[in-house]
Amino acid sequence: MRTALVIGTGLIGTSAALALSGRGVTVHLRDEDASRARTAAALGAGTDREPAGPVDLCVVAVPPAHVARTLAEAQAAGLARGYLDVASVKGGPRRELEGAGCELASYIGTHPMAGSERSGPLAGAADLFEGRPWVLSPTPATETGVLNLALELVALCGAVPVVMDADAHDRAVALVSHTPQLVSSMVAARLEEADETAVRLCGQGIRDVTRIAASDPAMWIDILAANPGPVADVLAELATDLDETVRALRSLQAADEDKRRAGAAGIEAVLRRGNAGRERVPGKHGAAPAPYEPVTVLISDTPGELARIFADAGAAGVNIEDVRIEHATGQQAGRITLAVLPQSAPVLAAALRERGWALRQ
Repeated sequence: MRTALVIGTGLIGTSAALALSGRGVTVHLRDEDASRARTAAALGAGTDREPAGPVDLCVVAVPPAHVARTLAEAQAAGLARGYLDVASVKGGPRRELEGAGCELASYIGTHPMAGSERSGPLAGAADLFEGRPWVLSPTPATETGVLNLALELVALCGAVPVVMDADAHDRAVALVSHTPQLVSSMVAARLEEADETAVRLCGQGIRDVTRIAASDPAMWIDILAANPGPVADVLAELATDLDETVRALRSLQAADEDKRRAGAAGIEAVLRRGNAGRERVPGKHGAAPAPYEPVTVLISDTPGELARIFADAGAAGVNIEDVRIEHATGQQAGRITLAVLPQSAPVLAAALRERGWALRQ
């Protein structure tokens, strides 16, 4: 691949363009809002000038509802020898293309499983896709050369290709992406009218659950409108669990001991199912989840403290597998939890104590 045209310079389009440009591909940028294309170009994502002739690959990075029209126009204009989209829904756009009589041999649907609660070209990053799955959903008509172009794009972006049927993809993202967005937003909505005293008690748990609730509503309306059925199916199953959990909690309030025991059993069941589901989430580098031991340290919110604790861990020969910071309310301090392999935890704890760090259980 020597040349590419990216249509749509939001987060995903700009990030792909930055990755391609950084690896020597000549990237042309187009957006219905010309100022966004100019911004992406100024960031080093490519040029907002139109290509002189057909490019090797046209990347359509527009909302799902506009994918079919944009692709049809690009194909009619002969902009490239291969076309793909990066929309988060695959089945609908493919059927729209088929219905419009578009030429499918030069097309492949794709979806990089990466993103952010931020949007627009300024949120773009060349390393956004590093190590992330990138779904490829070829049609029966997709030519091998076009599939190879898509695989090259994925490789240049540092992602991991995953081939999936379009409808299977849509059911999967309904479960692992679209429903979590709605649930996060619904939990965060409980805070809108909450008493200020309650809000001040917010800790890391509520921050984790509501992080993606900061996402752009307009973007998510486009996504959910393209995948409503599978998302509604998952929410219906979740609603059943919620109803059962509410009944179990009400039973815990009952005077009858048998009802209280039944309520406790119901709560335990949903918590244990949650444990089992969480254990299936891939771990580091996509491998099976590994058991880590937490080492929690009191840390002040001053320049250089994070660098110092990481340097001390490195000096002890311990690799930090994961990290979490929880800020104290009303104080310039907090706790940092370093996740390490179980055999490394006592080594790290002893080394940090020796260097004057205050550890917490």
